[in-house]
Amino acid sequence: MKYNYVGETGLMVSELCFGTMTFGGQNAGVWDNIGKLQQQEVNSLIKSAFDAGINFFDTANIYSYGQSEQLLGQSLKDLSVPRDQIIVATKVLGRMDDHPNSLGLSRYHIFNSVDASLKRLQLDHLDILYVHGVDPKTSVEQNVHTLNDIVNTGKVRYIAICNWPAWMVAEAQTIAHYRGWQKFIGLQYFYSAVTRDIEQELVPMAQKQNLSIFPWSPLAGGFLSGKFTREQSSAGSRRDVFDFPPIDKEKAYDLVDLFKTIGDQYNASVAQVALAWVRQQPGITSTIIGAKTIGQLNDNISSVKFDLSADDLQKIDQVSPLPKLYPAWMVKQQSSYRQ
Repeated sequence: MKYNYVGETGLMVSELCFGTMTFGGQNAGVWDNIGKLQQQEVNSLIKSAFDAGINFFDTANIYSYGQSEQLLGQSLKDLSVPRDQIIVATKVLGRMDDHPNSLGLSRYHIFNSVDASLKRLQLDHLDILYVHGVDPKTSVEQNVHTLNDIVNTGKVRYIAICNWPAWMVAEAQTIAHYRGWQKFIGLQYFYSAVTRDIEQELVPMAQKQNLSIFPWSPLAGGFLSGKFTREQSSAGSRRDVFDFPPIDKEKAYDLVDLFKTIGDQYNASVAQVALAWVRQQPGITSTIIGAKTIGQLNDNISSVKFDLSADDLQKIDQVSPLPKLYPAWMVKQQSSYRQ
């Protein structure tokens, strides 16, 4: 396992991050479709991940409405995982109960949410707190101010961001810079070979501002796991009942075929090739993987054992090109005189 620096922080995280969305799922609505792992299974997965060198663990308050955090925290305690050897990240935004202030990015909810997450995780601080998305009723300046203040309490070490448009991230970073407040250190976004949208605006922005990128769902909700082919469109997986996140399935089938051919060269699975592709993309610091079984976890971890060749990457680009949207195609055309 390799370890990469997070932006300009000096913090190092494993090139794979273990995500815990599959933990819990007991009477938790939509989360029941994603995973129902309980303590014994969770402990086995956390132990395997830590033993393999993964030091970065990702959860969210909204995952099974707190069950994921509880199970992760108890697992770290049961396994006596040294606190100073791991990075624990969680998130804030989603509705946690029926009360009107139990959601969003208000100062009220962020402070309350951090306290609740720490209690469930049985920790005295969070290494990384993500804002999980946009709150249209709270200003960007208010968001950044509150996050700066929560870091100053000592309950949070670093702040990061999920699912914001690039212009909003840039606005937040600019406000933080001129106010002398804490800045975001990284971005967690949906990214896979079949969904390359972030390459349009977010990746260039992240590279310009030296922000780490932590891709979620690198297997496109399991579609690039190798279970789905044109001949077998139903795989007994959660996509059969919870078809998310949205993808271009025709393109995904083409990629699965190519990944199988490429994988044969490395004695690697379709999923391993898909994960290797994400890991090798510009700006990627740590790729978030998830699993329901030890077999899935070990297969995903083994994706770090090989690198795709330049020829492999070119073949994947041919099957999964990122269409240039305006103004990107105009920028490229008008910049040609500089080349």
